[in-house]
Amino acid sequence: MSLIQPLPANPLDIVGDIHGEIDALLKLLEHLGYDLHGRHPEGRTLVFVGDFCDRGPNSPAVLELARKLVQSGRALAVLGNHEINLLREDAKDGSGWFFDARMARDHDKYAPFHRPTDQERRDIVAFLSGLPIGLERPDLRVIHAAWQDAQIEAVRHLPLGSVRDEYDHWEELGRRQARETALEERMAKELEQWEHGLESSQHQPPFLHAHAEFEANKQMLNPLKVLTSGVEQKGTTTFFAGGKWRFVERMPWWDAYTDPTPVVVGHYWRRVRKVDRAAVGKGDADLFEHTDPFSWHGARGNVFCVDFSVGGRWLERKSGTPVGRDFKLAALRWPERMLQFDDGHVQATHGFGG
Repeated sequence: MSLIQPLPANPLDIVGDIHGEIDALLKLLEHLGYDLHGRHPEGRTLVFVGDFCDRGPNSPAVLELARKLVQSGRALAVLGNHEINLLREDAKDGSGWFFDARMARDHDKYAPFHRPTDQERRDIVAFLSGLPIGLERPDLRVIHAAWQDAQIEAVRHLPLGSVRDEYDHWEELGRRQARETALEERMAKELEQWEHGLESSQHQPPFLHAHAEFEANKQMLNPLKVLTSGVEQKGTTTFFAGGKWRFVERMPWWDAYTDPTPVVVGHYWRRVRKVDRAAVGKGDADLFEHTDPFSWHGARGNVFCVDFSVGGRWLERKSGTPVGRDFKLAALRWPERMLQFDDGHVQATHGFGG
């Protein structure tokens, strides 16, 4: 079975990135009309765009519910970049709920957070290992970050269960390329001249050209990385995102997407109202700064990002502001093209098809 799987023909509810926010997910499912077994009186089907975990208070509960819904055949899901980090044992910002190595560093920012038992860990890994990268049918495509034809075709022939091995294969190719071109040596020299490392938000490094070249090369060489974390190119400025200083620019790939088939993605931290993205660790350019929050976007107006930044609710808890005021969980109803939010608000989207 391919890493690109078919979508069912019935009406869908496509849920954005959840990031461990179990209460928001339960409320959203209730507003959508689903019971806890994923049954809907109108025969609709749930679709998850990935990034179930990290940052929020209860990633194990979110993943357990998603696992039950998917394994019962009442929901579908694709992998996000956060799930791939988990599968690859790549402990990053916000993953202290799963990785012991991140617990201390994540505590002040994200705690309290639930941690899984040993059996829950095994169940999580087994569940995520069997998920696809993309879903499609004639009138719709679902992917976590970017639908790019070349990268889709590169993974279409790969079987379910192969994501970790294939991802590691392409990552090693990127490292080998860096060694063979002396890029790795140039990177080491850059870090010798910068004593603070790249994870201290208080110490901004100068623009590190070798690091920028390495990040961009490795990103675009790996089709699984492109599909789950987007299209990037070497940047011109240094910014802090995802718990480290970075040197690449994330590109609005939808501006060059001319296929007639609509695409729904997550990943990009859209927002209903303007927020300080830097406060939640998003120092990169806001790709939606000039796009209405409820508008379709792209060259043909047929791409929609359904991630409304619920992963930032940890900041609301820490600051004492009302939880859910700025950071929301949403689902896009298809074919109706209506948004349902976890607070009960329903919103029509607009601009579809141009």
